[in-house]
Amino acid sequence: MADVESGSATPVGDAEFGAWMAALGPFEAEPRLAVAVSGGSDSIALAVLADRWCRACDGSVLALTVDHGLREGAAAEAADAGRILAREGVAQHVLRWEGAKPAAGIQAAARAARYRLLEDACAAAGILHLLVAHHADDQAETLLLRLGHGSGPFGLAGMSAIRERRRVRVVRPLLTATRARLRATLETSGIPWLDDPSNRNPAFARTGARDLLQAAAPHAPAGPALAASARRLGRARQAAEGALAGLIAAAVTLRPEGYALVDAALFSAAPADARLRLLAAVTGALGGGDWPPRDERVERFDHRMRDAGFRQHTLGGCLVRAVRGAFLVCREPEVAPTLTVAAGERLHWDGRFDIAVPAGSGEGLTVGPFGAARRDRRRSLLPASVRAGLPVLRDVRGIVAAAEPLRADESVDPAAIPSLSATFRPRRPLMGPGFALV
Repeated sequence: MADVESGSATPVGDAEFGAWMAALGPFEAEPRLAVAVSGGSDSIALAVLADRWCRACDGSVLALTVDHGLREGAAAEAADAGRILAREGVAQHVLRWEGAKPAAGIQAAARAARYRLLEDACAAAGILHLLVAHHADDQAETLLLRLGHGSGPFGLAGMSAIRERRRVRVVRPLLTATRARLRATLETSGIPWLDDPSNRNPAFARTGARDLLQAAAPHAPAGPALAASARRLGRARQAAEGALAGLIAAAVTLRPEGYALVDAALFSAAPADARLRLLAAVTGALGGGDWPPRDERVERFDHRMRDAGFRQHTLGGCLVRAVRGAFLVCREPEVAPTLTVAAGERLHWDGRFDIAVPAGSGEGLTVGPFGAARRDRRRSLLPASVRAGLPVLRDVRGIVAAAEPLRADESVDPAAIPSLSATFRPRRPLMGPGFALV
């Protein structure tokens, strides 16, 4: 679908784009938006449309271009994109992915790095909304890829028009527009764009999905049909999310120490799909990752939990234990990272906690899970499995600050081991804003 010509496609007008934005608001009275711009027709069109919309509201747009450093010429392409944007009066900032790149899983690593860089740039600029240019053709490709991976009904709804990250809202206003319409929008105004050669790389799964849809186009409009199916499944997902939110509110107690208790009776009585979604939501929030565990793993785990002999098992980086009348869900401490830190540093640790390292803490500092310190026998009111995954600050001598008050015995003042400022703020919430349609 990437090679489809604009032909007689209708350009996207300012009023139509304004209606899409209105459906995804609210925005500030004088909105400041960031737009992820690669230089391709999709993102250039989004930047131009968003700029026009913002100017009408006395707002502004900042284009953010990520140079992954993976291809020769990528820096020059970023500069070319900047020149196209500058001609339209749109400011651009280039973000570079520095450091070593993994030998395997490069697409996933690049995507994670891209969103981290974009989110950090938005936070630094005080921008709350990041627009990305996924469109109807991308939605069709996503549905095809997820069908191939055996996704359930939530996954087959495709991409949501809104996704909340920790410090920015990711907004996709173009999900009902085709690439042909976006190119027609640029051609009408005489605005050029760049072609990204990686979009034609046969090593990438999305390229195969795009070629398959293109091959089917002369016989049946597979892309539009798949995008329409995703939209219908999106409406079904919205209804299911409402029911799931009610079940989570009734059955789940989320604690600020970073663990949850799930009422066993309410969980067991829930319909199968609701149980699976609850499990994915809880482990997705407490496991610290960008994504919840895959559907097939959740299904196997649900079957195991309903066995009368279930005691404990792991899922999505979490330990799930049967306790009195409930399931306790906490981080699996063995997989939580240990990071080198500096005195006075602020960081987000393990996708779960915002941490402020005390100033003047000394040298050789690390933040890691308490569970790694097997010789520390200190009293705690928390379950041992929860405590093991909480962050502690160590130097070469041992623990120097902890996220909970720790005492060696009753005669030791708890202040002897200072409290580590650690606020539970998971990368994924239990329930986000809900699936959004344009």
